[in-house]
Amino acid sequence: MALSEIDRNLLERCLESKPRAWEDFVDRFMGLAVHVVNHTAQARSIRLSPEDRDDLIAEVFLNVIRDDFALLRHFRGESSLATYLAVVARRIVVRELLRRKMAPLSALAPKPGEPGPEERLANHEEVQRLLGELGDSEARVVRLYHLEGQSYQEISAATGMPENSIGPILTRARAKMRRAGANQAAG
Repeated sequence: MALSEIDRNLLERCLESKPRAWEDFVDRFMGLAVHVVNHTAQARSIRLSPEDRDDLIAEVFLNVIRDDFALLRHFRGESSLATYLAVVARRIVVRELLRRKMAPLSALAPKPGEPGPEERLANHEEVQRLLGELGDSEARVVRLYHLEGQSYQEISAATGMPENSIGPILTRARAKMRRAGANQAAG
C-alpha cells in the first residue's frame, strides 16, 4: 500500500516542524505503538507492567524524533507510513526488551528440573555455541526469528529465501540445536 495523502501531509508537516504536527502524529500513531508494544511482549511471553508499557511506547516515539526525525527522513514511501512505523517500532521494542533483559513469564516460574532465569542468562555462551553448530543460513534465520523477532516475510526479504522455506529451516535448525545440546549433556 502506497503512502496516503493524509500521511504524506502529516509527514511533511513533521519534517518542517509545523505547529501541532507532532501532536497530530502522536494522535494518529499512538494506537499503533501501543499495539506493537503489546504484541511484541506477548509474542515473547513477557508480562509488562503499565510503567514498562509506557516506557516502551515513549522509547518508540523518542526514536522517531531523535536526530531531527531521522527515522522519518529515511522513510522512502514504498509502503504505508503505518507499515514502516510498525516495523521500526517492533525493532525498537525488541532491542529495548533485550537491553532490559525482561524475563519471559515462563522464566519466572521454571518447571522442576529446568534452569531458572539466572542459569538461562549464564547459558548465553551455550546458545552462541549451539548457533555455531548450524550452517550460516540456518543460524541467520534462527537469529532473525528468535533474537530479533522478525516475521517470516521480513526474514525472506532480508535473506532472499522463499517465505515458505523459513518454517522448515527453523524446524531443522531447532532439531540440530537440540541434538547438539543433548550430545554435550551426554558427553
